[in-house]
Amino acid sequence: MSSRLLEPKFVERVWGTTELEPLFPNQQQKIGEVWFDAGADFPLLIKFIFTSEKLSVQVHPDDEYARTVENSRGKTEMWHILSAKPGSIISLGFKQSLTKQQLRAAIENETVENLLNQIPVKPGETYFAKAGTVHAIGAGITLCEIQQNSDVTYRLYDYGRGRELHLEKGLEVSSTDPYDGARNYPLTCDHFTTDLLEITQPAAYTGGALIFLEGRGACDGISVKPGDVALISSATIQPEGRLKLLHATCGAS
Repeated sequence: MSSRLLEPKFVERVWGTTELEPLFPNQQQKIGEVWFDAGADFPLLIKFIFTSEKLSVQVHPDDEYARTVENSRGKTEMWHILSAKPGSIISLGFKQSLTKQQLRAAIENETVENLLNQIPVKPGETYFAKAGTVHAIGAGITLCEIQQNSDVTYRLYDYGRGRELHLEKGLEVSSTDPYDGARNYPLTCDHFTTDLLEITQPAAYTGGALIFLEGRGACDGISVKPGDVALISSATIQPEGRLKLLHATCGAS
């Protein structure tokens, strides 16, 4: 068979929630992330993220720094907003250019949030976070994240939660310029290309991952529903009515 469904991995986070429906069954633990990881078969990691509190202010290194310092890939990512409570925000980059010294001082005196470019979000929007972009996902958001398969995160500020910070490495890799991040489809970067699709008729796709968001149908005869992720070499999708999905492939188109 030229396609297979990936198994979800439920990851506890202090900022997560027990309420994952309708994408997944509700849980007893606070789940922040549901991972779909194909390992060596596919160099991207797909996540569904659920927030009841703010994530840390953080940054990810690019490939060169991550390879040298962490023996890892870097981490460039994108977020497609699935739901957002009124007033929910994400932070991407800064309102204006800073020096590294100004950024360090703002972290140390706990005013860094005031410098961030805070963006109110709503379902259907998509944002791109290039490696080196300081960012934070706010509370009350469910999103789908497509990223390089790397778990290297440098926390700059964590609201006094007591978790480890990575200030020196984080400052080294942080861009201190303004950044917007809003994107339309297809979204293309050096590491992946993603398209948002709505189909009502059978359609064929080649390569990458299909991430099912709304509606039901079949992928090469396998039933699919919201929250499913299929790794494909080629696949025919048969929708039942309207089916909404993301198609992510490796590299630029």
